[in-house]
Amino acid sequence: MAQKSKVLVVGGTGYIGKFIVNASAKAGHPTFVLVRENSLSHPHKSNLIQSFKSSGVTFLYGDLSDHSSLVKALKQVDVVISAVSGAQTEDQLNIISAIKEAGNIKRFLPSEFGLDVDRHNAVEPAASALAGKAKIRRAIEAEGIPHTYVVSNAFAGYFLSTLGQQGVTAPPRDKVAILGDGNVKGVYVAEEDVGTYTVKAVDDPRALNKILYQRPPANVLTFNEIVSLWENKIGKTLEKIYIPEDQILKNIQG
Repeated sequence: MAQKSKVLVVGGTGYIGKFIVNASAKAGHPTFVLVRENSLSHPHKSNLIQSFKSSGVTFLYGDLSDHSSLVKALKQVDVVISAVSGAQTEDQLNIISAIKEAGNIKRFLPSEFGLDVDRHNAVEPAASALAGKAKIRRAIEAEGIPHTYVVSNAFAGYFLSTLGQQGVTAPPRDKVAILGDGNVKGVYVAEEDVGTYTVKAVDDPRALNKILYQRPPANVLTFNEIVSLWENKIGKTLEKIYIPEDQILKNIQG
């Protein structure tokens, strides 16, 4: 059996990054996380850091703005998975530059984990965020870097924990706001599955220079269907407030 690739996760202590790190370690990959030196002592991340250590994860010091530290880290691994936040999207140009200098990376998975950035109908401000990610795709392709793009659609844990409602911390039990008519289908993927199948792709030749779509058939649901599932679970019918498309667009602009 071929030796598993050494995987470096950039942004590994972030929201989706921690699921990718855990999946990589669980799958038996030598797993590395790029961190700033002060990150390991961050009080809010102490439990996560300890869990990584218990899983055999290795921490490499580096910073997206420090080219030499990036190159040094990359030379120790085979595959780079970026899970940086949207605010750091364009900082991935620094990763691309370091990959070119290091010369040993056999696969780069940039931070996407949402909609297909080349195929969507998003409006602002989401459109600009997706355009930034598309810019990273073009830079990867221009440099001829082996890659896989992961399109994981909506994070189920993030969205379903509130049914997408604003200003709440739990799913509603009285009334629910529904955007549009509620009949547009969405894809909701558990964060653990996003991590698992992202890691499965790193050594899979079928995913080389391709887009990996994470779209379990049973997880393709309209919002009305999701609300119905929740109503069945709590044994109660919710009051439904439908917000028409023109009002949604006005709200976004505001």
